[in-house]
Amino acid sequence: MNIPETETHPFEPFLPEHTRILFLGSFPPQPKRWCMPFYYPNWLNDFWRIMGLIHFQDKDHFAIPGQKRFDEARIRSFCSAQGLALYDTACAVKRLKDNASDRFLEVVEETDLPALLERIPTCRTLVTTGQKATEVILSKYACDEPPVGGHVPLNIAGRKLTFWRMPSSSRAYPLALEKKAAVYRRLFESAETD
Repeated sequence: MNIPETETHPFEPFLPEHTRILFLGSFPPQPKRWCMPFYYPNWLNDFWRIMGLIHFQDKDHFAIPGQKRFDEARIRSFCSAQGLALYDTACAVKRLKDNASDRFLEVVEETDLPALLERIPTCRTLVTTGQKATEVILSKYACDEPPVGGHVPLNIAGRKLTFWRMPSSSRAYPLALEKKAAVYRRLFESAETD
């Protein structure tokens, strides 16, 4: 019987100056599924298509024409300009099956969110982009579970935050791309008025 190895997070937290929103997924897929060495690296994950639709009315805005790859430099520049931070709720995991499904991820070490938030003092909005990430937050902090596409107040180490739970950007989540983008758009519209 194969005992799964513990994987540590391959990326440093992306924490631009003047961060407004912290996006937290569960954990990156295996490197063989990456099309770039950055967050949401799987070509079949729609996170960057959702961002393209919301901010540029073009789902392919972050794609490199003619290639099945996202433009990491363009994405980093966009996130820095928008104040979007990126990390995950786990910094070490075991994959119980040889795939990227959150259902088969065992969290070995959770991210130290108070320490992460200390590094981004202007952040007031925390967003999970899937069920596993949401479960990790709920297991650590006393708050109500936000509905998919909704939000609740959250207090982490004395910091008052708005905690949004978004539909997963994975194609395994059964919602059309345009409908996912509409849900994420509400988050950005709300964050602009905060």
